[in-house]
Amino acid sequence: MSKTQITVEPGIPQIIIEREFDAPRELVFRAHTDPELVVQWLGPRELTMRIERFDARDGGKWRYISTDPEGNEFAFHGVFHGDPSPDSTVQTFEFEGMPGHVAMETLTLVERDGRTLARTVSSFQSVEDRDGMVESGMEHGVRDSGERLTELLETLQDR
Repeated sequence: MSKTQITVEPGIPQIIIEREFDAPRELVFRAHTDPELVVQWLGPRELTMRIERFDARDGGKWRYISTDPEGNEFAFHGVFHGDPSPDSTVQTFEFEGMPGHVAMETLTLVERDGRTLARTVSSFQSVEDRDGMVESGMEHGVRDSGERLTELLETLQDR
């Protein structure tokens, strides 16, 4: 089983997330751009997610709300830049609880022998913003999302 690798270099306002999936690139891309699939894997298991909007096209906006078991809600939103493709999907990412701290995220998918390496580079406006994201506990959500996506891709390929 592939593990999620999270790279945070000192002094560089980026987070790089990599994980390999035992699935073809087109299916991994679909899981990232089809809202009916995104809601099934994005975020930690203990939260439920509802998608308010998800328009995966150049200029298209997205917004989702995650709810914890106590009913607390956490909303996130962004905009797609350029038309998403398996080669590159670019979007902004903003946690509404910390307005004005926007990251630019680029996802690339590389297929090798039927497996797909997903690489996300999140670029922040400052090292402080990046550190705030790291300190928020994002690692747990990223790792759990990777596990959930692996499980979803297995299910989709069994159909």
